[in-house]
Amino acid sequence: MRNYIKRNDIILISAILLISLVFTVILYKGMRNGDRITVYVDNKTVGEYPLESDGTIVIEGYNGGHNTLSVENGYAFMSDASCPDKLCMHQGRISGEGQLIVCLPNRVIIKVTGGKDSGPEGRGEGGYDAITE
Repeated sequence: MRNYIKRNDIILISAILLISLVFTVILYKGMRNGDRITVYVDNKTVGEYPLESDGTIVIEGYNGGHNTLSVENGYAFMSDASCPDKLCMHQGRISGEGQLIVCLPNRVIIKVTGGKDSGPEGRGEGGYDAITE
């Protein structure tokens, strides 16, 4: 029987895994926590809620659909949905600025916005990244 995995293959696989791990750590370390969630239905803003206060929000989605958004301990997650596949319920808890929960059948998007340490325009203490003419 032949040995299909060689020493160089193991080195290559190990290097790829190590690089992936480094990028994952950098990505999550640089993410700021948001302080509110914005709810969109069919590309229209229907509400904005603080992540600090626990509660349940019933969202009337597109064409009579509904979603139930729960906020607990600074995290938001979809606890119930009327869509057939319920993929939005399996997207997990979100709290990082820019993270999303999407329910395509009901056309609902939940987005974490407004980092706690962000200044004007959400760009950190210094304000804007750049100004052009």
